[in-house]
Amino acid sequence: MKGVRKKMKFGKAVVKSRVVILIVSLALLVPALLGMINTRVNYDMLNYLPDSLETVQGQEYMLDDFGKGAFSFLIFEGVDEKGIVSTEEKIKKIDHVATVLWYDDLADTSIPMQILPDEVYNMFNSGDSTLMAVFFDTSSSADETMDAITEIRKVSDGQCFVSGISAMVTDLRDLCEQEETLYVAIAVVLATVAMMLFLDNWIIPFVFLASIGISILFNLGSNYFLGEISYITKALSAVLQLAVTMDYSIFLWHSYGEQKRKYSDNKEAMAVAINETVTSVLGSSITTIAGFIALCFMTFTLGRDLGIVMAKGVLLGVIGCVTILPSLILVLDKLLNKTMHRSLIPSNKKLAKGIVKIFPVFLILFALIVAPAFYGYSQTNNEVYYDLSRSLPEDMANVVANTKLKDDFGMSNTHMVLVNSQLESKDIRKMSQELKQVDGIKLSLGLESIIGPMVPEEMVPESINEIFKSDRWEMIILSSEYQTATEEMDRQISELNKIIKKYDPDGLLVGEAACTNDLINITSVDFATVTAISVAAIFIIIMIVTKSITLPVILVAVIELAIFINLGLPHYLGNTLPFIAPICISTIQLGATVDYAILMTTRYKKERSLGNDKRTAVTTALETSIPSIIVSAMGLFAATVGVAIYSDVDMISSLCALMARGAIISMFCVILILPAMFMLFDKVISVTTIGFLPKKKAESADIGKKD
Repeated sequence: MKGVRKKMKFGKAVVKSRVVILIVSLALLVPALLGMINTRVNYDMLNYLPDSLETVQGQEYMLDDFGKGAFSFLIFEGVDEKGIVSTEEKIKKIDHVATVLWYDDLADTSIPMQILPDEVYNMFNSGDSTLMAVFFDTSSSADETMDAITEIRKVSDGQCFVSGISAMVTDLRDLCEQEETLYVAIAVVLATVAMMLFLDNWIIPFVFLASIGISILFNLGSNYFLGEISYITKALSAVLQLAVTMDYSIFLWHSYGEQKRKYSDNKEAMAVAINETVTSVLGSSITTIAGFIALCFMTFTLGRDLGIVMAKGVLLGVIGCVTILPSLILVLDKLLNKTMHRSLIPSNKKLAKGIVKIFPVFLILFALIVAPAFYGYSQTNNEVYYDLSRSLPEDMANVVANTKLKDDFGMSNTHMVLVNSQLESKDIRKMSQELKQVDGIKLSLGLESIIGPMVPEEMVPESINEIFKSDRWEMIILSSEYQTATEEMDRQISELNKIIKKYDPDGLLVGEAACTNDLINITSVDFATVTAISVAAIFIIIMIVTKSITLPVILVAVIELAIFINLGLPHYLGNTLPFIAPICISTIQLGATVDYAILMTTRYKKERSLGNDKRTAVTTALETSIPSIIVSAMGLFAATVGVAIYSDVDMISSLCALMARGAIISMFCVILILPAMFMLFDKVISVTTIGFLPKKKAESADIGKKD
């Protein structure tokens, strides 16, 4: 009783302070907006690899010892030597360009041209195309590097193509900045249309959006304290928070409508509605938060980035739902009363009876679908792509440049080898020759290959020496014809590492392909870890909420079937997903849509505790839950499907498409299969759930067992 009174006090306090709450909320929007604007966005997925990896450490050594972080190839087409030299001089003057490497930089006057190997000249020339390498003194995704890439394109007057991961990150940033505002706009418009159709008021969707919008801005603004967020988190967090927390707003509105029929004073009705919402939303929001928190256990720290922001967003959404939203509704109460209309969702009594009547059909359907769904799901996890450039449009400048690099020079990737600078020249020369013999390696470029064995090291000019050698490391550049994240590249990296370690146990292979290879190994483990943690956490929460051992098994099984179907379809449809999609969706769909199952289960349990037989209880639970489940699912679908269709970034488009489809699949699984499970396992549920049956029946059942 004390807990109930405290909640009632909270509801009354919100009602009493409604104007103050709105004023404070609006005032807090100022720091929230400033925080959002000043939060840095990271567009490089490889930045989220753990620091303990050799590939990541190698990049740090490149930056610390050579002053070289990012690396790009520039391809000039149809430009004469004079024009290239002129552009080269301009590029050298750009901030954060550390080194520009062209064949004229290697042909120093102290080294006779006749002793330069032909492969050095041929590396930089192919037909009417000329290649130039540029090193930057900042990391591949640093703002300074991206600004330098933009400046290079500007000073070259469109005469060169810029390849490499830094150019990709730059293009991705520009594209996302163009699209992100439209993501939210599309989600808002479609979600509003869905709510206007399925709710009973023309204005309330806009009230919901105002309340949720304030919570979203609070969430985005508070990201400032995280230092930076990924572009995926920035693009999806607002859309996801809108979709997921809309349920809580709908529940408050429905509860307020019910209480207004009981209380003549709308303020008193709202205080009770707030109390009901806090009680009901608590369990469902905790499951959703648990799903997002599970992402934080990924070794690939993008999961932590998305998990923290989304868990924080759900929490702020719940707080906004029981403070800001009721305040807005009370302030606009007269207007809302004038704009009521009938919901388009028809009566579900006949539908509920029909579904329960033929429940064995849905049990058979479950048995038939589960095996092929799980098989497709397991295959989809093995068919994802890791080449980040595949997520971008084919006409993007960086994608065009990479294609040009491959077609004209046969190069798809560049590796940097770092070995101890104290190794003898003959060993480095021998190692370079072995590296060059590995399948798919086009050339090996380093001090030994440039100056050859005829030139003493003391005769090498400092300008050339500092490109390839530091006090600690000597660098060799390898070009590969293999693409990132292919089986050929995996074998090549393995062979290269064997050779490097043979000559220098501490030697390192650095580059996009090597980092991506580590990414593949890490995320395969992450997927299993995150799935297990999310399922276990949500199972425990449902067990506590329902006070049952069997109900969590049934609920998780139904939602997991929906996940298997959703993530299994790409295999049967021949679609390939970005690597992050299965990891995120399996957790997000479980956390976001298990609420549908909890809603129906709560009503089913209540009906059985009142003494109703299982058929009546299941039918009533289904009938009363269908409208809320449809509205929730359509809200999530509407908020994500538009972004899925519009976005040119496949990473974002695929995630939104899976969320949209997952909402619909979960809706059908809960409406059709969950009631059938209740009908089948009712007896088991009754003896494994506390407070499931009326006390008298439970006591008589116990007496019967003793007798």
